[in-house]
Amino acid sequence: MRDLVEIGMNRTAMRAYGLDDVEIVPSRRTRSSKDVSLAWQIDAYRFEIPLITHPTDAIVSPGTAVRVGELGGLGVLNAEGLWARHADPEEALLRVVQAAEEEDGDAAVKLLQELHAAPLRVDLLTEAIRTVRESGVTVAARVSPQHAQELTPDLLAAGVEILILQGTIISAEHVERDGEPLNLKRFIADLDVPVIAGGAGDYRTAMHLMRTGAAGVIVGFGESHATTTNQVLGIGVPMASAIADAAAARRDYLDETGGRYVHIIADGSMKHSGDIAKAIACGADAVMLGESLTNADEAPGQGFYWTAAAAHPSLPRSDVFGFSGSSYDLETLLFGPSSNPFGTVNLFGALRRAMAKTGYSDLKEFQKVGLTVRR
Repeated sequence: MRDLVEIGMNRTAMRAYGLDDVEIVPSRRTRSSKDVSLAWQIDAYRFEIPLITHPTDAIVSPGTAVRVGELGGLGVLNAEGLWARHADPEEALLRVVQAAEEEDGDAAVKLLQELHAAPLRVDLLTEAIRTVRESGVTVAARVSPQHAQELTPDLLAAGVEILILQGTIISAEHVERDGEPLNLKRFIADLDVPVIAGGAGDYRTAMHLMRTGAAGVIVGFGESHATTTNQVLGIGVPMASAIADAAAARRDYLDETGGRYVHIIADGSMKHSGDIAKAIACGADAVMLGESLTNADEAPGQGFYWTAAAAHPSLPRSDVFGFSGSSYDLETLLFGPSSNPFGTVNLFGALRRAMAKTGYSDLKEFQKVGLTVRR
């Protein structure tokens, strides 16, 4: 039973831990990193590294999604982003970057709101997805719960193979006073493609999402330097505990169903390669990276990062945050070589080395590694 801490008279809070609070314990065995596999498979789709990109226009263009797929990960297009609203999304992105450089974050967020007020165009969305599909890599796109029923038929017709149903916070049933609520279980049951849904932050929500039939559950709310969900809504999730809780839900759901395995995708609070290793060690099957890919040469945001929540018309929950420093091609950022000693380059080479140093040969084994809590 997790500790309950009294924060005042008759009021308690559950103690939870972030990735910074835990560390991986070496075992009695080590092995060569050449003998370590980072491969990960969800449904019929196999990936050589456990990477899903956060679905933001700052990181993912159709071309970037292709490159991520070629390097062994899964690039996710934002089906409600600029690529689906503007015939020249590069020009729109350039305006956002210039606003952030020349004015301030508020001006850039306001511009994003204006750009996202343009209507969604199925022809533009179809063209963006076609670029990814024709490359031969796995095609994935993100849609919000509010627009899932409206957009999903067009996404599937365009060739999307994995659907990411993602909001800041998601539930098994989205209730509205006016209109038909989204029943996630019925929605997923009607689809022929795997659905990854999130974000979730606790055991109960993760279990509810698993029971809808989701193939994967996103844990976390994409916390980064740019996100402001905690400041705006007061909602946050210490990732080490959240991942471990979701992994416990996965184990219980596996028993409940007699063998149905649901994947855990960790999203947020991973600023260094060691955080990726700790997320897997806590029970994640893969990680969703956004901020860590900002300095990739292929990133459309040119060193700036924001999430889809930045464009909310009345309550944005992301800044347009600029990162200084060197830029790298995506392959170097993921696999090195690196002269950076801080764990921001060669992200998956570092994961491979962490697994080798603790004696584990694959991701499922590494989920059993010992952990300590830093007090």
